[in-house]
Amino acid sequence: MTPSLIAFLVLIGAFAWGSFTKVNAGLIALVAAFVVGTTLAGLPIADVIGAFPSGLFFILVGATLLFAIVRVNGTIDLMAYWCERLAGDRRLLVPVLMFLLTALLASAGAFTPAAIAIVAPVALALGARFGISALAMGLVVVQGANAGAFSPVNPFGVLSNQMLDSAGASSDSWKLYLYCFLFNALLAVLAYALIQTIVKRRASKHPADSSADPAATSRDDTPGQDGLDVDGGAAGSGGTLTATRTTADPITRVDVTPMRVITLLGLVALLVLTTVFAIDVGVASLTIALILIAINSGVQKPAVEAMPWSAIILVTGIVTYVGMLEAMGALDELQAGIESLGNGSIAALVTGYVVALVSAFASTTGTLGVISPVVTPIALDPLLTPIGVVTAISISSSVVDVSPMSTSGALLMASAQPKDERMFFRALLLWAIAMIGIVPVAVWFFFVQLGIG
Repeated sequence: MTPSLIAFLVLIGAFAWGSFTKVNAGLIALVAAFVVGTTLAGLPIADVIGAFPSGLFFILVGATLLFAIVRVNGTIDLMAYWCERLAGDRRLLVPVLMFLLTALLASAGAFTPAAIAIVAPVALALGARFGISALAMGLVVVQGANAGAFSPVNPFGVLSNQMLDSAGASSDSWKLYLYCFLFNALLAVLAYALIQTIVKRRASKHPADSSADPAATSRDDTPGQDGLDVDGGAAGSGGTLTATRTTADPITRVDVTPMRVITLLGLVALLVLTTVFAIDVGVASLTIALILIAINSGVQKPAVEAMPWSAIILVTGIVTYVGMLEAMGALDELQAGIESLGNGSIAALVTGYVVALVSAFASTTGTLGVISPVVTPIALDPLLTPIGVVTAISISSSVVDVSPMSTSGALLMASAQPKDERMFFRALLLWAIAMIGIVPVAVWFFFVQLGIG
């Protein structure tokens, strides 16, 4: 067994250990980088430390701190209030607005799990008020986050754009964002329509359990509650996902305060600084966060405590291990193995399935970091387009984020009602499995085979 193979098995073991226990896979990978790097590869400790992704660390810390402040000072509540006022009695506007709100946050640079953590509780609560399946709303929120995740200022987009840069296609950055946005918007529509159709059919088969079909009924002011089980059982029997119509209480007003206006201006400034002036996302986010804290220092402690430090360790730990793999030449061997397939198009398809499978159990950012050196030579194939290859890989890696064993899927479960947890877990896992089977070949056909770009 070669040192490179052992090193890859250790990485797989870190993913598995982190997926099935409460131990952070990034922490495992970080320690393993020193053990494997110094013993198998003979690397000095200084070289392993040098593999730590300091630039990515600043992006993660800056973005998560800024959006923790957005949540703590009530700016996100204000945005949700505007969404509900805008929707009025038009039920179909609710998923559209929640999709756009999550996409906006991710496009502005919010780490995808952070955007989901902010919007999911609001979206599921609004869905219940309008009689929309919690699962349907949850899938819409995740697809919204993925739709905005490949903007040039989002960590996902940063990693994917590095692939484009390596392939000499940096000018296609906005194409990558547009293609990913449109694909996820289409997927959100399909997911919403499918789940709501299932809910409606289950309701018609169990009229005794539901006096009205909330999936097909507009918002109602009549007191009462109608539960629908996506699996077809009676609501309230346990382990169900419900589409519930509840009493339409008056909308709780959220005031526009000077601090919230300043925060919104800060988000606009982040977009301008990073896209127009090419300021580093991490630096820009930290600067704006500091300004907001200086204006209202009371947000500092809760915001810092609310930051997803576990996710930051997860991502940076895995990327550090990947840097060690690159230093010991293991990635070159993996690249040679994929190139030995003899066909760039087939290599792109295989890589798409690999990233989809790995990402379902681990960090998408970490997965993109792992696969980046492998994607570049495929994207440079003269018979393929770099933007097509990178887009297909990017979508394949992120579309499985609904898996309950990934951060995004876990956040959805945390936002659901306790009685729905078991059903949520099963439904999200089944959806993730379907995405692993269908999406990589679909995006490979459209973006790689057809050469869209």
